[in-house]
Amino acid sequence: MPNDAELLFADHVGRFYARQYGFPPMAGRLLGHLLVCDPPQQTIDELADALLASRSAITGAVKLLETYGLARRTRTAGERMDRVSLNPDNRQPQNFDAALHQEHAALFREGLALLADAPPERRAPLEEMIALAEFLAERLPRLVDEWYAHRDELRASGRLPTPGNRSDRPTPDHPHGEAARHV
Repeated sequence: MPNDAELLFADHVGRFYARQYGFPPMAGRLLGHLLVCDPPQQTIDELADALLASRSAITGAVKLLETYGLARRTRTAGERMDRVSLNPDNRQPQNFDAALHQEHAALFREGLALLADAPPERRAPLEEMIALAEFLAERLPRLVDEWYAHRDELRASGRLPTPGNRSDRPTPDHPHGEAARHV
């Protein structure tokens, strides 16, 4: 059973994810709990007890977190129930995919084409959104590389723990990192 500080942390995460990302509060609370719970893998019943919630609320929150790649379910051979934990791949930079921003730019250009004869002030928001999307598509791959170099420096200095012996840096063969193969 979590202590008061852990429950308060889960509530803070729940409110943050609700405010910033539109998550239902229970999904954010579950995420917060999974970040600090011991053991790190828990059944739906254990999660419901810990968060003082119904099984259906927890199940819905787990499904949402799975959709975003933040949580995963596993089952040990012979067990009849799933265990929920953080998805180890969620430590990879999210929304840093240049293709996503290229798609945004193409979508905004489609809208801009609809306004071909419109005055500049009407076209300006779409033009700025295109410029931002193109800027992000160009810069984010370098930023991700910088993050991995910085993270590797932190790990080498001992200021950041290294998760096991496997690499979680994406490669062409394993775009979510080698660690994803071991999940």
